[in-house]
Amino acid sequence: MDIAPDDRGENIRREICLTLERMGIRPESSHHEEGPGQNEIDFRYSDALTAADNAMTFQTVVKTAARRNGLFADFSAKPLEDQPGNGFHINMSVKSADGAEKFDRMIAGVLDKICEMTAFLNPTENSYKRFGQRKAPKYVSWSCENRSQLVRVPAAVGEYRRAELRSPDPTANPYLTFALMIHAGLYGIENDLELPAAVDLNLFRADEKVLDGLRQLPVDLASACKAAASSRFVREHIPAAILDIYCGR
Repeated sequence: MDIAPDDRGENIRREICLTLERMGIRPESSHHEEGPGQNEIDFRYSDALTAADNAMTFQTVVKTAARRNGLFADFSAKPLEDQPGNGFHINMSVKSADGAEKFDRMIAGVLDKICEMTAFLNPTENSYKRFGQRKAPKYVSWSCENRSQLVRVPAAVGEYRRAELRSPDPTANPYLTFALMIHAGLYGIENDLELPAAVDLNLFRADEKVLDGLRQLPVDLASACKAAASSRFVREHIPAAILDIYCGR
């Protein structure tokens, strides 16, 4: 027998979904997540600019609906120390005008540049408390249908074929995040980067010998900013003034 969680999330999610639909944003799923009071709403894919607009609108709608119901919506990466954090999982796909296969090279580009752009995907000290536990990645790796990985490739075909980047959190600016992901994907395609072998293991339980062979995401904001500040890739695609806002403090 399926019983809804004993909190007010379900009714508020319904209100949020109805509001989004009236605003022209199409929710595709809505459910309670693993943590206490934690909820997830996914909406339909679109072009990058529209998706970024929708992400910003979504947070405003959620905060407004929560406040109207006497609650507070927390989008920080790790609201509760011993509970699951909040992720901002971003799905990305690619199509080629000539029909050539570019999907693997797109993923390879994101994996190659991920540490350099992490300061923008995870821009707070709190962001790094989430990594490496409760479905949040810690290592630069990919796999199919494995939620311990940085990049997961769901079992989907056709227009739904996509790669899911699992490291960003909701404090990220979606416009900067999507731009960097696109440029990283293009870097992989333009340079014919080879996709590393999949790591088809649960990295939360993997042997230390396996983990020692993998690159790690930056362990804190200072490390992420150091990687960003020394990155030619970041300097090419992020204005110096914005880089200074994020990493000059």
